[in-house]
Amino acid sequence: MARILKNKNLVNTRLATNYGGWMYCDKCNENIGYLCYSTYDKVELQYKCNCGSDGKAFLDFEDSEDGQECNDELILLKNRMCCPKDNEPLITILDKKVIDYELNITCKSCHKTYRKEVKR
Repeated sequence: MARILKNKNLVNTRLATNYGGWMYCDKCNENIGYLCYSTYDKVELQYKCNCGSDGKAFLDFEDSEDGQECNDELILLKNRMCCPKDNEPLITILDKKVIDYELNITCKSCHKTYRKEVKR
């Protein structure tokens, strides 16, 4: 069943589809990652692409629930950042394509909000 977006704010960023799939920098057209369609409830991503462009993505849905902040870390399985509760893939950020990023993502199944920040 398709979900209905409540908020979608993309800055210097585009998605392959309406609310998921491959993510691209609008300035250089490089693929910077992959947002899994059905496993997240809310995502906030800020990044600096290797080309120097600052990008942002904010998406949530009409049926999204407020996430519960947690200190748990996402686990990495085959380059995908996954929920540590059920190993569901949430997002992939291609580290070699971005200088740094800040991520807040809420898992649809466990309703935890995970935070990751990479500064280089």
